[in-house]
Amino acid sequence: MSDSSYLDWPFFEDRHRQWAAELDTWCHANLDQEHTETDTDDRCRRLVARLGADGWLQPTGGNQLDVRTLCLAREILARHQGLADFAFAMQGLGAGAISLYGNEAQKGWLDKTRTGQAIAAFALTEPDSGSDVANLSTTATRDGNDYIIDGEKTWISNGGIADFYTVFARTGEASGAKGLSVFLVEADRPGLEIRERLHTMSPHPLARLGFNGLRVPAANRIGEPGQGFKIAMSVLDVFRSTVGAAALGFARRALDESAQRCLSRKLFGGNLANLQLVQGHIADMALDVDAAALLVYRAAWTKDQGAQRVSREAAMAKLYATDQAQSVIDKAVQLHGGDGVRKGHIIESLYREIRALRIYEGASDVQKVVIAKNTLANYQPPSD
Repeated sequence: MSDSSYLDWPFFEDRHRQWAAELDTWCHANLDQEHTETDTDDRCRRLVARLGADGWLQPTGGNQLDVRTLCLAREILARHQGLADFAFAMQGLGAGAISLYGNEAQKGWLDKTRTGQAIAAFALTEPDSGSDVANLSTTATRDGNDYIIDGEKTWISNGGIADFYTVFARTGEASGAKGLSVFLVEADRPGLEIRERLHTMSPHPLARLGFNGLRVPAANRIGEPGQGFKIAMSVLDVFRSTVGAAALGFARRALDESAQRCLSRKLFGGNLANLQLVQGHIADMALDVDAAALLVYRAAWTKDQGAQRVSREAAMAKLYATDQAQSVIDKAVQLHGGDGVRKGHIIESLYREIRALRIYEGASDVQKVVIAKNTLANYQPPSD
């Protein structure tokens, strides 16, 4: 049984504790435990529909995003099944720009994403601009009451199955970060091409997208012209902490499985858990899980208290939780021996799931840059 004592921490209110308990119960009853990897697109569509129908996607969109609820949801879903976490997370990330900056007409999409009737996608990354958002080259050129979008996006989650994409493009109000805008692009618009489906070691719906003279009404622009970078950073400020929460869920599952394994596996006339070196591994895993949880929920609580930006807190949460989850899961593989690398085993699945989290929504090295810049900004250079 997974430890839930962290829910008593002062970061949470009773409504969060109730949400977590009810979602965990739902996951036990509804998510398959076989971790099958066939028909990923279909499984993702069905997960979105099921999560939406049962009310679990409601926190992913709206005028007020409760980051603690988003993090709890991702941690619990990830602990049960990686693809369920993905399905939940992409609804929030894909619709994030609409939740934070959309007009009333655009927010009509939120009724669909929160009920699982539409799938959202966040189209920011390009072949030559991943972490360097200000350097993106996809263009949106004004043409009367429309914009014409040309360019390419890659590593787009839900690419190929989404009903709409929030697309970031250069509109040219200024150079660099100040010349970007964001658009709501329906998936059936002429000029949108699924140029390649991308396959990774842990299957998720991913694609490389092409925009070939795609015409979209100016009314589909989210926010003001030139606000694209600000909008992207605001969305990531909310959802970056949730990536740490997903990593925490993976790590917590690895610890749960390892503890059970060590208590039941017979070795040298006793249980594996009796060996001091094994106890050392379990202690390190438990320490990393709790430390990651403290950083994740500090960032979420800080944002929910009304902080304009939590770039430093969110970067710390994502960096530590994802890096340490990798270490926790690696220890779990070692403690499970051959089973840890057996295809279809939960630990083998976790080992493949965790690696991408140290890359997407800002790679670990980028988080270090963010943390350093925010830390140094609090100091004054020494006087001569």
